[in-house]
Amino acid sequence: MKRPRFLPDNMTLLLFSVVALASLFPARGVVATGFDHLATGMIALLFFMHGAKLSRQAVLAGLTHWRLHVLVMIFTFAVFPLMGLSLKPLLLPLLTPELYVGILFLCVLPSTVQSSIAFTSVARGNVPAAVCSASASNMLGIFITPLLVSLVVVAHGESHSSIDAMLKIVYQLLLPFVAGQLMRPLLQVWLEKYAGILKMVDQSSILLVVYVAFSEAVVQGLWQQLPPLMLLSLLAVSGLMLAIIMGLTMFISRRFGFSKEDEITIVFCGSKKSLASGVPMAKVLFASHAVGMVLLPLMLFHQLQLMVCAVMAQRYAKR
Repeated sequence: MKRPRFLPDNMTLLLFSVVALASLFPARGVVATGFDHLATGMIALLFFMHGAKLSRQAVLAGLTHWRLHVLVMIFTFAVFPLMGLSLKPLLLPLLTPELYVGILFLCVLPSTVQSSIAFTSVARGNVPAAVCSASASNMLGIFITPLLVSLVVVAHGESHSSIDAMLKIVYQLLLPFVAGQLMRPLLQVWLEKYAGILKMVDQSSILLVVYVAFSEAVVQGLWQQLPPLMLLSLLAVSGLMLAIIMGLTMFISRRFGFSKEDEITIVFCGSKKSLASGVPMAKVLFASHAVGMVLLPLMLFHQLQLMVCAVMAQRYAKR
């Protein structure tokens, strides 16, 4: 039976189940410390696998279409943060300062890889360019996102110091990523053979970090600070931001004379934000008590972007 279009994907259902579990049974004391150390190790493994899976050939193959890739990067790392900052007068009356920090963090993240490529394929867009743009976005995000956090988010007092954050990025994310890239020739066959198991490792890492983060947040009184109406406001804000960025990507790509296939790639790669990169980066970049609140906007935006892009991909495909 075909999955209903608006039913959340399995990963999203698991994420919200983990949030519910952390809300009812948060990890405390020694257990929380143990999970925190385990999550740190799982994040390093996650980025090692990202490095090992990312094909340098796929990135190099699409570099000739530089105008498209530059535009996607501008939307991902410039237009998104500027939008988050410019909407501050509108957002602060609707959200708590902590949730607004989460909005800013969402805005500085790289694009997704798998779903950007998948939606571009369904919509009959430029798939090789999508592979290149999405992969390059994630690779550059390891460097650009911490820098943007220090410039955009640190003013709100929720992140670690920039030096501390950069050191953590280097040894928890960058070094494992580079090690994975170096080991790729030896691991490529094994990665393809056990792709299903490795996907479970990826998802388990994210779920563990979310559980640890929300356990800490619940112990600190998350749900006392966040009434149900605030969640509805956050969902509305996410919808507004997604509508703005998707409208801009379509308008600019047409104004610059890109083909319909390239427009599809720009829309799907330039309007999406990566949950897989965002969760471990939040663990590294923010104080433990703030991570749960920071991740809420990303989790809601992630689900919303999947639903909207699924509908748009089908409409593009019928052209």
